[in-house]
Amino acid sequence: MTRVWSKSDWRSKPRVQMPDYTDPEALAAVERQLSKYPPLVFAGEVRELKRQLGEVAAGRGFLLQGGDCAESFAEFDADSIRDTFRVMLQMAVVLTYGAKCPVVKVGRMAGQFAKPRSAPTETKDGVELPSYRGDIINDIDFTSAARIPDPHRMLQAYTQAAASLNLLRAFSQGGFADIHRVHQWTLGFTDSEEAEKYRDLANRISDSLDFMNAAGVNGGTSHELHTVDFYTSHEALLLEYEEALCRIDSTSGLPVAGSGHMIWIGDRTRQPDGAHVEFARGVQNPVGLKCGPSMTTEDLKLLLEKLNPENEPGRLTLIARFGAGSVGEHLPRLIRTVQQEGANVVWSCDPMHGNTIKSATGYKTRPFDSVLREVREFFDIHAAEGSWPGGVHFEMTGKDVTECTGGMRAVSDEDLSDRYHTACDPRLNASQALELAFLVSEELSRQRAARQAAAG
Repeated sequence: MTRVWSKSDWRSKPRVQMPDYTDPEALAAVERQLSKYPPLVFAGEVRELKRQLGEVAAGRGFLLQGGDCAESFAEFDADSIRDTFRVMLQMAVVLTYGAKCPVVKVGRMAGQFAKPRSAPTETKDGVELPSYRGDIINDIDFTSAARIPDPHRMLQAYTQAAASLNLLRAFSQGGFADIHRVHQWTLGFTDSEEAEKYRDLANRISDSLDFMNAAGVNGGTSHELHTVDFYTSHEALLLEYEEALCRIDSTSGLPVAGSGHMIWIGDRTRQPDGAHVEFARGVQNPVGLKCGPSMTTEDLKLLLEKLNPENEPGRLTLIARFGAGSVGEHLPRLIRTVQQEGANVVWSCDPMHGNTIKSATGYKTRPFDSVLREVREFFDIHAAEGSWPGGVHFEMTGKDVTECTGGMRAVSDEDLSDRYHTACDPRLNASQALELAFLVSEELSRQRAARQAAAG
């Protein structure tokens, strides 16, 4: 990039959804300490992810992005990381096999600690306190002391992210992700119709691998089948943390956000002249941009220019989040804006955030039918507009939670209290995530067939 930018420029811009720390000296000390730590991700990995996303933008791949709504210090353990990774492998296999295209796998992991909130305070039993903003900022306990923003929590977030990445690299490169283990990825509690469909698919893959080996085709034992590329992402909300981990790539001499392979800007923090856009525009990482109902055509044009002035493929992912029944009102005009501007973008669907409701039992939830409907609307509109529906973005977990109603296992409002463990927003469980993967696979197959027919 030729334009002038420094990693602290965001400090002169309007900031929203960020805490006001009460001890500036403690904050400065933490920032200095973090700035000495090694980056969590490396520039070469970032460049490779951008290259792969460039293929998605061109219609030659698909982005699968998923993981926790907000990572928790208290529930951090190796089994949870493994189970979420395993579900994403299952989903990716379903998508790859059904849609016949490469799947780029990006977790909402190893950095998704901060959350924007709809209100600065919350009230319980007549007591009003500052809102919980994620474990990197304050504590979920409803006490005055717990809700004070504490900069030292950034150090714990860094440590947990580093440990998570260490385990994810081992899983993805050390044999766990070997496609020959496709049967072993099935979780014990996915005893649904979708799990049976997955087992049938796994049998077909195993038969294909056996045939390739018997026929002497080297692909059956190639390195690519024993490992996967797996990347991490999070919302770059806490900019003091992001700045402290920003590094200069020794190969290109350009700045890279060392906190995660991909960062995104939320629907509440995407002001074109705001602090979050200012930080994201200067780093080389792939950047996601949440696009909600309030996104105007002019705002999108400004953000395309600010975040990807060189129109680099793989640089920018537009993550649509409108809510079931509202996609047709908003998405077509944004697609047409991108087409008119000739912008290279990945289009992804977040069917979670626009479909959050309060259940009759008082729990925040997301009806699975609404999630499915928004995904279908996303694909239908892209087909009508001649655009490639390049990805999906889910809040999900490998745990057998009961947080979203519906699905093959028919989680009801009354079931929500059984295993409602989320620190913030409701997540799909493994069975629901796998069910959704089969739906997306079918939609992708139809899209690809239509494109091939149109090409003659």
